[in-house]
Amino acid sequence: MQKSSRILLTVALLLLVLTAAALYFSSAVFLQLFIAFALAYILNPAVELLERRGIKRLYGILVVFTLAMAICIGFTVFMAASISGEFSKMQLNLPAYANHFYDITPPAVKSYLNIETPDKLALRMSELLQQTRSSAPDLLKPLLAFLQKALTSTISVLLAVLGYLIIPVYLFYLLFDLPRLKQFIESFIPERFRGCYTEKLAEVDNVLSGFVRGQLSVCAILALLYSIGLYFIGIDLAIAIGTLAGITFIIPYVGTIIGICLSVVMALLKFNDILHPLLCLGWFGLVQLLEGMVITPKVVGDTVGLHPLVAIVALLIGGQLFGIIGMLLAVPVTAVMQVFLRSLAAYYRDSEFFRGA
Repeated sequence: MQKSSRILLTVALLLLVLTAAALYFSSAVFLQLFIAFALAYILNPAVELLERRGIKRLYGILVVFTLAMAICIGFTVFMAASISGEFSKMQLNLPAYANHFYDITPPAVKSYLNIETPDKLALRMSELLQQTRSSAPDLLKPLLAFLQKALTSTISVLLAVLGYLIIPVYLFYLLFDLPRLKQFIESFIPERFRGCYTEKLAEVDNVLSGFVRGQLSVCAILALLYSIGLYFIGIDLAIAIGTLAGITFIIPYVGTIIGICLSVVMALLKFNDILHPLLCLGWFGLVQLLEGMVITPKVVGDTVGLHPLVAIVALLIGGQLFGIIGMLLAVPVTAVMQVFLRSLAAYYRDSEFFRGA
């Protein structure tokens, strides 16, 4: 029995190493599957709801697919129209932006760049344009080298593009076979451990669903609030900045920083005063206060339960190790780890060592 256990452990470790190597050398494919799996996890509750109401899973998937596509297309059209209109308005204000930028530039910088007057600024810009034109052939060399390399590996490029185009196919099959996948994984769990497995799986699902679906809802609410506030303050590109700040809030705190920086810069360029940047800071501070005290507790609840300091440290570590993907996964992965750490802590407190038995 002990020998068979060792064999099973060796085989499991070997499979784990081979899986890690395969993921490392095919990271692009893994990313596509991960995106499809995340979308399937988000949409699966809606499919299950339709299934409980007597609609076959296949038809439920088609209904959810259609609604999701309609929402995405409608949102894209709305954003494109809104941002296009804002950019047109911004183009009319470009001369004023240039004057304001010249006014707020420190004299030392103007002297260093030899632009003490607006005419000299225009002359300097003309010189820079001429230098750019003369150096264009040199700038094209890296681009030509890149194109040559891309053409020599056309198959790799086509496979990468094709991989992202078939994400909806991955998504469909994952949604359709998700119940079978759960049963298949459960079939490898020994009977004596299935109760614990089911309990922990429910806890992990509760944490992940609370974060993923709740965080997406919080992002949508924040995007709306940011856009409305910046619009009434009078900031150009208010909808674009507010939406970008809301979407990037899926990485906690990052969206707020991006929104503050962009809105303050736009306020300085347009109004050339201190009042409007302060209004932007005040609005972002107020919305952030509402997010921490009202929006997140009501929408997400206490399912994740991470201390803000722990979340910040997790974001920094994830970003340092794996970049943007690491920052996206840092909080949910830490929350899942917390589930198992709580179980480990409970097991330790119940042990004979802790109780002194």
